[in-house]
Amino acid sequence: MIAEYLDKTYPETPQVLPHNTLALQTAFADGFSGNISALWEFITPAACAKLHPGGQEYFRRTRKKWLGKEMEDMAPRGDAAVAQWAKFRDGLGKVDALYAKNGGEGPFLLGKTPSWGDIIVASSLLWLRIIWGEDSPQWKDISSWHDGRWARIVEALKKHETAV
Repeated sequence: MIAEYLDKTYPETPQVLPHNTLALQTAFADGFSGNISALWEFITPAACAKLHPGGQEYFRRTRKKWLGKEMEDMAPRGDAAVAQWAKFRDGLGKVDALYAKNGGEGPFLLGKTPSWGDIIVASSLLWLRIIWGEDSPQWKDISSWHDGRWARIVEALKKHETAV
């Protein structure tokens, strides 16, 4: 796992797996992924549209094989879209419930200390914001959910958005 590598290679920096939390952070990351599975039918076509033509061809071909649908048929529509979007929101609600157990000490899983789980969440949220756009209805919706938790986590890790 890259987090283990980073902590071992750069011990003088803040640890992303503090206090021997590797097992817990890994379980959280797996649970987070499972709870946002309703997202894939929405974001996959939007992500494809952002790729250059050669990348789009590969993406289309591999996702069709993996998901069994043409890109144009992937995003739910009408009532199905409303239900799927609610399922995604509810999945994030389960993640929100875990964050709520941090004692109210900060925006992160460990309160004031960012960790690997927070990086996983923030990275996923940033990807959505980039794909859909900061002013998109989708991002505005997500960033308002759960009393704005998702926007706060992204903002709290903003200083780490760019690698130098």
